[in-house]
Amino acid sequence: MAELKDKLKKALQENRILVLGTQVLLGFSFRAAFEEGFSELPRATQHLELLSLGLLLLTFALLITVPSFHRIVEGGEDSHRLHHLTGRLMCWVLPLFAVGIGLDLYASAEKVLGRGAGLALGVSGGAVGLLLFIAFPAVQQRRRAPEIERKKAMDPQQEQGGKGTELKDKIDHALQESRMVLPGAQALLGFQMAILLMKTFDQLPWGSRVVHLASLGCVALSVLLLLTPAAYHRIVEQGEETQHFHRVASALVLASTVPLALGLSGDAFVVVRKVLGSTTAGLWAGGGNLVLCLGLWFGFTLVARARRQRGRELQQAAA
Repeated sequence: MAELKDKLKKALQENRILVLGTQVLLGFSFRAAFEEGFSELPRATQHLELLSLGLLLLTFALLITVPSFHRIVEGGEDSHRLHHLTGRLMCWVLPLFAVGIGLDLYASAEKVLGRGAGLALGVSGGAVGLLLFIAFPAVQQRRRAPEIERKKAMDPQQEQGGKGTELKDKIDHALQESRMVLPGAQALLGFQMAILLMKTFDQLPWGSRVVHLASLGCVALSVLLLLTPAAYHRIVEQGEETQHFHRVASALVLASTVPLALGLSGDAFVVVRKVLGSTTAGLWAGGGNLVLCLGLWFGFTLVARARRQRGRELQQAAA
């Protein structure tokens, strides 16, 4: 049976793959509203593009919950709780991703082939995604369950967890989690800079332009924070694995998510305000996304850590 550290390493790699896939569609959804051809789309299609953006923002927020949980709740330690969480989150985000890509396919095909063909392609794309992400794994899970349970039974000690995580593995996971968050921040930063050069940007209200510029600054700060662990490890620690570096890397990864949440939410406000022509709707979208991100990345994780500490105290009192 695979060791827990190897399971978690693969889980983090798989989570990063999903982030890489999501960043492409997220960047497209943000940028689409500023393209000149967007205004020529039917109003219903524009609203579907906003729905796709919302689903992708939710997908991204759920994916980034993993490194936050690992840093805040587990303190960088490997745990079956974290491994279980990555699996559950994957089950939640994959349907969202499939529906999001189906909506984007519909919008793309409708412009070229018409509404009927666009609907057929969008539904087909979403259905294929759901088939590959949900139905196929569910069938295989039932078929493979007996063998997996036998492997778990052969090594019950490994299933329960064992010694604490080695420092080198903690550092490796911290750097992996930095690389997990970085692609989404990079994609958003590229979109934000490109938007500044579009004619449609100059047509935005002054307030939206200021919010976009502030969001750009927030995401740029997030990228800089995410790149700092690599530089710190080379320059300060000279490549050595130390507990000090693990603490610094963990703090930097967590710190980077705050301006990232602000940047995502700011541009969610700008896009929704532009498409719907409503400042109120934009504020609800931006504020809702900010609450979602900070709630998942810090609220949920801090509550989970408090419950874990309370459970340990009760166990010690009972002993």
